[in-house]
Amino acid sequence: MNEVTHLITSVNLLLLGEGFAINTNLLDTNLINLALVIGVLVYFGKGLLTTLLNNRRETILSTIRDAEQRYQEAVKKLDEAKAHLEQAKTKANEIRENGISQIEKEKQELINAAENDSKRLNDSKNDSIRFEEQKIIEQIKQKVSRSALERAFELLNNRLNSDLHARMINYHIGVLTEMETFAD
Repeated sequence: MNEVTHLITSVNLLLLGEGFAINTNLLDTNLINLALVIGVLVYFGKGLLTTLLNNRRETILSTIRDAEQRYQEAVKKLDEAKAHLEQAKTKANEIRENGISQIEKEKQELINAAENDSKRLNDSKNDSIRFEEQKIIEQIKQKVSRSALERAFELLNNRLNSDLHARMINYHIGVLTEMETFAD
């Protein structure tokens, strides 16, 4: 405390004009020098320091505003991406459902076409069978009638003598003559 008093006394003597002297006390001189340097720095450096601090504050605020703006843009892009994702999911579900319904529709069409083809083949088979039956029946009828005609000719040839033959010829000539007279 003694040193502080001595410092104040030295400053008073200097200010009062008592004279100029060299102070050999290092502690006193360092404090005075330090006080003078700080005072000069505060007086002359106040504007510079204020400007530097204001510039730094503006830079930090600008950086914060830019970061907030980028954050808002990122949030907006994220929301847009989420909306696009939901749209894509919805579209994918629609495509999947349409694909499933299309597959079911085509499956049903194939089943119907197969049933129609089967029915047509069955009808064709039945028609072929009926045709073959009719053909066989006609062949049998022809064979039966040919056989009956052959037997009839055989019987006629066996029973037909020249007297019966002449009577039949005369009979038919008479029928033809009547037809001729009737037509005139």
